[in-house]
Amino acid sequence: MRTVSAPFALAALGLLTQASLAQTTEQRSTLADQQEVAVTIYNENLALVKDQRRVSLKPGATALAFRDVSARMRPETAQLRSVSAPGSFSVLEQNFDFDLLTPQKMLEKYVGQTVNVVRTNPATGVETSEVATVLSANNGVVLKIGERIETGIPGRLVFGDVPANLRDRPTLVMALDNTGATQQDVELSYLTGGLAWKADYVVELNATDDKLDISGWVTLTNTSGATYRNAKLQLVAGDVNQVVPEMLNARVKTMAAPAAAMAKDSRMAEESLFEYHLYTLGRPTTIAENQTKQVALLSATGVPARKELLLQGNDYYYQGASGELGQKIKVGVFVEFDNKEAAHLGMPLPKGVVRVYKKDGTGNAQFIGEDRVDHTPKNEKVRLKLGDAFDVTADKKQTDFKKLSGTSKYNYVFESAYELVLKNAKKEAVTVTVQEPVPGDWQILNTSHTYTKGAANTAVWKINVPAEGSTVVTYRALVRY
Repeated sequence: MRTVSAPFALAALGLLTQASLAQTTEQRSTLADQQEVAVTIYNENLALVKDQRRVSLKPGATALAFRDVSARMRPETAQLRSVSAPGSFSVLEQNFDFDLLTPQKMLEKYVGQTVNVVRTNPATGVETSEVATVLSANNGVVLKIGERIETGIPGRLVFGDVPANLRDRPTLVMALDNTGATQQDVELSYLTGGLAWKADYVVELNATDDKLDISGWVTLTNTSGATYRNAKLQLVAGDVNQVVPEMLNARVKTMAAPAAAMAKDSRMAEESLFEYHLYTLGRPTTIAENQTKQVALLSATGVPARKELLLQGNDYYYQGASGELGQKIKVGVFVEFDNKEAAHLGMPLPKGVVRVYKKDGTGNAQFIGEDRVDHTPKNEKVRLKLGDAFDVTADKKQTDFKKLSGTSKYNYVFESAYELVLKNAKKEAVTVTVQEPVPGDWQILNTSHTYTKGAANTAVWKINVPAEGSTVVTYRALVRY
């Protein structure tokens, strides 16, 4: 007989070893058998695990219990093969047991069955035992003892055995037909949830905002229910399609890891894999259960940077009379740099969050903003919005509007005029980029400052605003629909 304490005070730990011993027909493999483990992590909660162990197998039909696998394994993806003697066994059946042994689970499995209730007389220390039937294990235990019903039983409950389908650790049980050696090196590979990675960057701007230093980190999160000791870690870069049930379309978006070759102390090697990139950490690392781990990926210094103050307009006020369009309109602050070898970069950068800092007058780094960037291939531009300028604002109004012709929205011709006052409270001059999205077939009839056509629907001005001063921009536009 095996005993555990009463509900919510049950001593189930003593059952853990005995539970496994009850299954005498199984050959168990634990982490003590593990020779090596490799983990390839994608983003969005997906990883490929390759667990290689040295196991003993009986000839003929046998059951191999592979313990300490991921609790979030996708069992339909599991594959066991012999590394030392390929083809020496075949897998006939496999069962994934993830219902783990706990006091509550023991009670649930014993609903409708009998247990012994052992009570201790506090005065004499004498134990008495009664047979009870477990009626319920929902939010407590309900027992039938003789002709009475009892709950909240003091003392201990004694169970006859541990149910065969309860395990102390997630276990994959495989029925094998072994025609090879009794001792073999085998590899179990499977896809699992609970493992993910993301990229984070730290950027420090210099005093003049024209150069930056950047370092990149990969943050690994393991909630898979297993520990991967001294694992060979690989990260996949690219968008890997994944089929999900119930006709739901989903994609597992993985991040393109930045090649650490950008840093002198390179820590990851990069290679092409199909239409993706594979990055391998140059040393083994342990990914513990319920752990977040950060691994350094890249660093680069002296990267040329550009700061831009941007005022973005709207297209609605070209279609009707509007009057005042805004007072103290905020001007966005952007920083951009090129992912090129000439800029000390030039490798695929992953999607992630970039946090930017700058030193104050005493030399302390202060946080000045962050932005999320998408995958950025080599030779592309990285553009970050850090916030809105405090000292640079704009006032804007429509000074004229008239309809020249048209009777429907498909043949209107409008003419409108605008005044934009850019104000700068800084002690140094600034340049503000003004972008106006103009709808329809348009032209600027006249303007106080030179503009360029940034796109088919965009007029762009680069306006110099003096220190502690202002600049007035006026223009007139013709729009045809």
